[in-house]
Amino acid sequence: MRVTRRLRLAAIPLGIVTAVALAGCTTTQLNGFLPGFTDDGTQATNHTEMVSGLWVNSWIVLLAVGMITWALMGWAAIAYRRRKGQTGLPVQLRYNMPIEIFYTVVPLILVLGFFAFTARVQTTLETQYDEPDACITAIGKQWAWDFQYAQQDCDDASDAVWTMGVQAQTDAKGDITSELPTLYLPVDKKVKIKLTSRDVIHSFWIIDFLYKKDMYIGKDNYWSFTPTRVGEYDGKCAELCGQYHSMMLFKVKVVEQAEYDAYLDGLRDAGQTGDINEAYNRLQNLPGTGASESEGEH
Repeated sequence: MRVTRRLRLAAIPLGIVTAVALAGCTTTQLNGFLPGFTDDGTQATNHTEMVSGLWVNSWIVLLAVGMITWALMGWAAIAYRRRKGQTGLPVQLRYNMPIEIFYTVVPLILVLGFFAFTARVQTTLETQYDEPDACITAIGKQWAWDFQYAQQDCDDASDAVWTMGVQAQTDAKGDITSELPTLYLPVDKKVKIKLTSRDVIHSFWIIDFLYKKDMYIGKDNYWSFTPTRVGEYDGKCAELCGQYHSMMLFKVKVVEQAEYDAYLDGLRDAGQTGDINEAYNRLQNLPGTGASESEGEH
């Protein structure tokens, strides 16, 4: 009874100290030093905080498990060490059913818990908008990016506009000297991105959005989200795709709707309209397309 009371009395100041420590944390610290947040807590997309929460909470649980495990290992090493004058092996314990049940059930609960929370977050991330405000096709190629902007249907290129990019160029010091491909997104609008590749496997990664997704030939992936903060972000390929993989960079500009519309009008005025694959596609001569070798060349 006294032990229980002492534990309760010890838990009160510990809880107060923990609450005070957490209250003094900055937004960056509360989100595990992950990118995607400003000092006032504004997240880059409607999903960024959810991903950060899964990451941080998982690490907290793992750290607690690690501390308990390390403490038990230290206690066993000290409590059961060989004393002066002792010889031989210490008394061996076997078939301790409570302990065996404990180290079987607890890890199982942890694994199931991690799976449940991860599956919940993944389900949200993989839910696609049926009627997005902007539908954009991002095309990976060695070693740059093309972007095609449609309305609500990424597969309908009748009114689409596009831009083609080239890989980053650097000087002798390694500083980037060329203009990077830039993806424009309207802020606070539902965005759906169709991800595809022209050649090998790539991975579309906007760092501050805390999510990346692979791009394949013959299988299109999709990603739906809502950008919530105006600004410029860095993007890159996150899948080793050849000699100049490190130069496969791009920029993301989240802008107001008026600026987004003006950008698309500029592409339209420049004649960059229709299906981008009619302007360039190194894979038009795939088996079964019916295209001759000369017809597939551009």
